[in-house]
Amino acid sequence: MKPGTIINVDYPNTYQDSTTVDEYFGEKIGDPFRWLEDDHSEETKNWVKEQNDVTFDYIDKIPYRDAIADRLEELWNFEKYGTPFKEAGKYYYFHNTGLQNQSVLFGAESLEAEAAEILDPNSFSSDGTSSLANFGFSKDGKYLAYGVSEAGSDWRTIYIKDLESGENLSDKVEWVKFSGISWYKDGFFYSRYPKPKANDDLKGQNKFHSMYYHTLGTDQSKDQLVFADRRNPKINVYGSATDDGKFLTISTSETTSNNQLYFKDLSKNEDFFTPIVEEMNHDYWVIDNIGDNLLVLTNDDAPNYRLVSVNTKKPEKGFWEEIIPESNNVLQSISLAGGNIVAKYIKDAASSLKVYSLSGEFQYDIQLPTTGTVGGFSGEKDDNIAFYSFTSFTYPTTVFKYDFDTKESTIYRVPQIKGINPDDYVTKQVFYESKDGTKVPMFITHKKGVKMDGTNPTLLYGYGGFNISIQPSFSVARMIMLEQGGIYAVANIRGGGEYGKAWHDGGRLLNKQNVFDDFISAAEYLIEEKYTSSEKLAIEGRSNGGLLVGACMTQRPDLFKVALPGVGVLDMLRYHNFTIGRAWATDYGLSTDSIQFQYLLNYSPLHNVEAGTEYPATLVTTADHDDRVVPAHSFKFISELQKNHEGNNPVLIRIDTSAGHGAGKPTKMLIEEQADVISFMMYNLAEDVLYD
Repeated sequence: MKPGTIINVDYPNTYQDSTTVDEYFGEKIGDPFRWLEDDHSEETKNWVKEQNDVTFDYIDKIPYRDAIADRLEELWNFEKYGTPFKEAGKYYYFHNTGLQNQSVLFGAESLEAEAAEILDPNSFSSDGTSSLANFGFSKDGKYLAYGVSEAGSDWRTIYIKDLESGENLSDKVEWVKFSGISWYKDGFFYSRYPKPKANDDLKGQNKFHSMYYHTLGTDQSKDQLVFADRRNPKINVYGSATDDGKFLTISTSETTSNNQLYFKDLSKNEDFFTPIVEEMNHDYWVIDNIGDNLLVLTNDDAPNYRLVSVNTKKPEKGFWEEIIPESNNVLQSISLAGGNIVAKYIKDAASSLKVYSLSGEFQYDIQLPTTGTVGGFSGEKDDNIAFYSFTSFTYPTTVFKYDFDTKESTIYRVPQIKGINPDDYVTKQVFYESKDGTKVPMFITHKKGVKMDGTNPTLLYGYGGFNISIQPSFSVARMIMLEQGGIYAVANIRGGGEYGKAWHDGGRLLNKQNVFDDFISAAEYLIEEKYTSSEKLAIEGRSNGGLLVGACMTQRPDLFKVALPGVGVLDMLRYHNFTIGRAWATDYGLSTDSIQFQYLLNYSPLHNVEAGTEYPATLVTTADHDDRVVPAHSFKFISELQKNHEGNNPVLIRIDTSAGHGAGKPTKMLIEEQADVISFMMYNLAEDVLYD
């Protein structure tokens, strides 16, 4: 069957409840598919099965779907190593032999010693759907506390392993979410919500986040409440003890931006927390302490961030000492290693590393292999050896060992991927003009020698929100399209953090339309410059990026041939009613505000699907255990599309079972999902996929 040939689709008949109507400031808005918000009902479960049956029947008819799956498995099957890190004098790292569903934690006495298996998350469940979510080693290295996520949910259950005996203790800490594991003495600090009501665990609002201290060998019911704000159910609490155990720091926030900051001197047995900042107007991250001083990364008086030292004896802002001032580039993160401060910056969406003395004097730059992304810098404060990972679009994630004495980086672990030669490809960065004249950067990657004649299959990816920067990274799934002569483009649109607070502010609240305009302008640039055409252009985004795709395909259905909204926020009038959705209000606004309501209504993908419109070929992806962006967003959106869409382009939904928002998804499921998505995209771009 020739790619692009119409495959007839018989969509399920989704029930519409005309009586479900909400009134917003005198305007009545119908919500006929609200019954799909009940993820436990038999009606919803039957609907999910019917939709999946239609979708998988369609995908099964794509002639090269299995060939893509086979090639993906071949590409995926290479050894993967995480960046080594040191705990209690030992080195640890994650390793995956290639196709293991979850990576395994190993440990060794030294870099030269033989490593031993410490924790195998593949043993958590028979199908690989339970994953390691977070972990923390006790200061003496005897215990490992680790959180397990089941079926991709954000909920974690913490267990404790005795590393000497290899056995788990009887401890079990439940209903943990959005939390670290921070050891102090014979226990650890963590944050949790109250146990949800029956059938509310995956969709009910998360309220009254609180921090506790768990003592080894005790029942969770005996855990000590450390910090809570009972007057404000929206507050989220994150706490961490400094490496030396001297201070406990607390960050509280209502949303994804701006937080309060407190500390307690643990050496003094204090019952109270001392405030550093009580207004929620900026971001503050405690890096660690040097003696009585806390190092804090902040955008307070510095939209591109700066590093300050806060003296715990005089924590008021007037006494802060600036260690690394704001620069023209975004200061993304700070590490203390080798007796120095290592600062990771973003310059035009790519990473750079600079080394400073502890007093803030610039020392030198660490040279990186090419334009790309540093994934982390791991080292001890006084150890002369550190590690970092580096990746780019055609540069597989490689681990480097850094020596502070010689100031040299050497390759420590480099992946060997069958049949991929990075030298066959090229990545360039362009700056295009958005609707309002703003210059926006975009990375474009393709095989060398590709002709720019407007006929190339092209995938445009974006995110645009929550101060998150989308930087170059390697993906074997993207290589399928690239090795077939396609083009992959990433637009660094507003709403992200690539250029600091101003870039974020330019794409949130009543500026959110700028995000969609930036993405639409990226598509128009690719067409104008003959990279591709509307008939050969696909767009993709996940989560907030799913909103991006949903908004752009409803605003400009003529511009794209394929749309791939993944786990998207698509109902902008009700998103805040589910799980942690209310925390997104600093980016989106709320429909409970009259001005914000009208603005949200104007771009909400669910509410802008118009009858009689031909939309792009659409494959919505979601999962039944996504409790970050609940699947009801996707369920209702695809129902509106199927009801109103006109034309031959398929509009389908693929719903994973025993999976969540994406983190921890087993390798087998990732390969299956990517094979389906890529084959759907290439088939509807009328492209052959040829393998020997």
